Amino acid sequence: MNDTCEPLLINAVRELPVLPAAVLELLDMLGRDDVETSELVARISLDQALTAKTLRLANSSFYGMPRHVASVTDATTVLGLRTVRAVVTAAALAGSFKPPACKGFDFMAFWRHAVNTAVSARLVAAEVGADSDAAFTAGLLHDIGQLVLASAFPERFAVVLAHRAEADIALRDAELALLGIDHATVGASVAERWRFPQAIVEVIGDHHTPRACATAFALVRIVHVADHLARVLEHGAGGGDVPLATCHGAWTELGLPAEAWARIVAEAELQTQILCAALLT
Repeated sequence: MNDTCEPLLINAVRELPVLPAAVLELLDMLGRDDVETSELVARISLDQALTAKTLRLANSSFYGMPRHVASVTDATTVLGLRTVRAVVTAAALAGSFKPPACKGFDFMAFWRHAVNTAVSARLVAAEVGADSDAAFTAGLLHDIGQLVLASAFPERFAVVLAHRAEADIALRDAELALLGIDHATVGASVAERWRFPQAIVEVIGDHHTPRACATAFALVRIVHVADHLARVLEHGAGGGDVPLATCHGAWTELGLPAEAWARIVAEAELQTQILCAALLT
């Protein structure tokens, strides 16, 4: 990042929609090993909308619970603290942003892609024995820098979106050409401000360039692959039988067999529909 871009990044981070204090405190609590379940339940319950969305998600077929989850206490008992963190993160983020007044930015399409990537990342992580909850969270947040730029600089980002469409280039290339900074860098700064684990911060920053990530070897490749899986589904191109050439390197480095691609695509499509209904309605 050059010196002229730093003020843009600083202002973007300053002006981003701030998560409610109760949510930030909750996420901080969920990151502690010594957190008491009763303390956690009390904090979640402070936000009625968050509680309702969390229970709706916990009861969706996405998690396949054998019985109805009737309370936040049930959710923490049945799902476990690690999964509750992912559930609460998804519910909190989906409810904390308003559609930005940015021409060309499709707010609902943004969140559908975020959910699609989170679901795909969770499935890929399960295939390779990685932390599926961390993958879900990283997938959900991977493009958060786009939302920040659209919210903080709607006019400038609208020009970026128009240039991307006219030139038929990747969004990241349009951002770098016109802003000198990309949404991945902005997103990593935002995640750091929200006190997410360093591994997730790094994955957000490097999800387009996984080999640039010094740590989080598996997680960054999982999200990179999931991002491409999500776009396959969104563009209605069908999954095909083998990984796309654009993410074949990361797929191979994760040790995934080619035949797993079609299975993950099919499952991701089904789970995304379920999760979008729970989170985005």
